Amino acid sequence: MTGSSTFGFIGLGVMGEPMCRHLVQKTKQTVLIHDINAEPVARLAHAGAVDVGSIAGLAKADVVFISMPSGEHLRKICEMPGGLLEFARAGQTIVDLSTSPLKLTRELAGTFAAKGADYADAPVARTRAAAEAGTLAISVGATADVFARIEPLLRCFASEVTHCGDVGSGQVVKILNNMVVVGTVTALCEAAAIANSAGVSTETLFDAFSKGSADSFALRNHGYKAVAAREFPERVFSTDYMHKDVSYALDMAKDAGIEAKEAALGASLLTEASRAGFGANYWPVIVKIIERASRKS
Repeated sequence: MTGSSTFGFIGLGVMGEPMCRHLVQKTKQTVLIHDINAEPVARLAHAGAVDVGSIAGLAKADVVFISMPSGEHLRKICEMPGGLLEFARAGQTIVDLSTSPLKLTRELAGTFAAKGADYADAPVARTRAAAEAGTLAISVGATADVFARIEPLLRCFASEVTHCGDVGSGQVVKILNNMVVVGTVTALCEAAAIANSAGVSTETLFDAFSKGSADSFALRNHGYKAVAAREFPERVFSTDYMHKDVSYALDMAKDAGIEAKEAALGASLLTEASRAGFGANYWPVIVKIIERASRKS
């Protein structure tokens, strides 16, 4: 990007705020911000960002980053009266950092392209701690030219940036990553419940797993830090958020004519956990649903 480029960031939530802060601190250029919540806006304005107070003001940026909780929110800020599409222009680049449905991603890319604007999907992976540290992992769907332009900006808050192919490819990779993680953690939760019933502690089980072929990132993070520790806080990646991502995977499977049985199991456990009042808790809380089922049998 040129030295005169301006950047915009909309969606300053759990992940968006630290990502935006890195952008402000590392680019040393004008970063326009907007969010419906005043607190993160005030914190980022103190760090040097510019509060524009509206989508219209944000849309003046050359590159607009979006970090939304769902595809529904993404569609709204793009398509509503006074939304991003209304102000889209030739030479502008829209970068969606959210995890969004594949169909919607390609649809929005086409609509922005009709107005001369480029579009990239760049969903982020890893935790709030990684966002704070600037060590997120990002899968990107974009043309080669667009990727080359935005990669240095993404590296302001990510240590891993992978170009996965054309628009939509980043979403495919991120959504399926989460689908696989849910499958792995579900297996860990089931194993822990079975081990406990047989007199073996979760800690002993997981320590043994870590030394053998069952070792994994999911074990060392979700397993140890949540399932074994019995830590399922709020304002981390919630049950409802993960259910959203798995539902996107199931939608893709349906379109492909594939029966994704493991993903369907994960979705059902997440649904049950939400109904049991754990919708806002860190999603490995599904272990409690598995344990409840064992006590009923």
